[in-house]
Amino acid sequence: MTIKKSKFVQSLSAFKSFPGQGLPEIAMVGKSNVGKSSLINSMTNNSKLARTSSEPGKTRLVNLYLINEAFFLVDLPGYGFAKAPKQEKEKWAAMIEGYLKGSAHLKRVFQLVDIRHEPTEDDQLMVEYLRHYEIPFTVVATKADKLSKAQRGRSLPAICRKLAVQPWEVMVYSSKDGTGKDRLLELIDVEIAPEESGETDMGE
Repeated sequence: MTIKKSKFVQSLSAFKSFPGQGLPEIAMVGKSNVGKSSLINSMTNNSKLARTSSEPGKTRLVNLYLINEAFFLVDLPGYGFAKAPKQEKEKWAAMIEGYLKGSAHLKRVFQLVDIRHEPTEDDQLMVEYLRHYEIPFTVVATKADKLSKAQRGRSLPAICRKLAVQPWEVMVYSSKDGTGKDRLLELIDVEIAPEESGETDMGE
């Protein structure tokens, strides 16, 4: 897949209908400052599409981006921001859960974790939630450029152990040097492909 068109559509404070709804959706979730906005800008080749900030907790709404007029990229609020008031945290959690349970067009969730650190309890809870509701997900280990290949090799087992996934199920990604970008786009391509109707399979 090559992304040629990308545009911001809308921010939602709660899951509801939005312009163009009905296309496949790919969602991104992760703790505050894990690099969701940078990943979105990197994969779309549009450095101004998603606002990036060094201040954790900046994404506080459900942000929708239309990609190639073919699918929506859904940026969910970052969780685990320690300085946020309890009421604000509960609001973000309700937004995330409202979207994940409410969307009829969600194809896959990319669960982002920082490759330099072990997944947090919030990361574990999110993965357990996705498994419980049988929502397909892929773990994406961001900021890979911050580590050498040898260091990555030492970090991945901890991620796999904490989130109960296999090493080949974790996608290593760098928004800086493009590591993992082709693989991520290939996976999205597969997920948004129209489902076969089976009507032409007369021989089976």
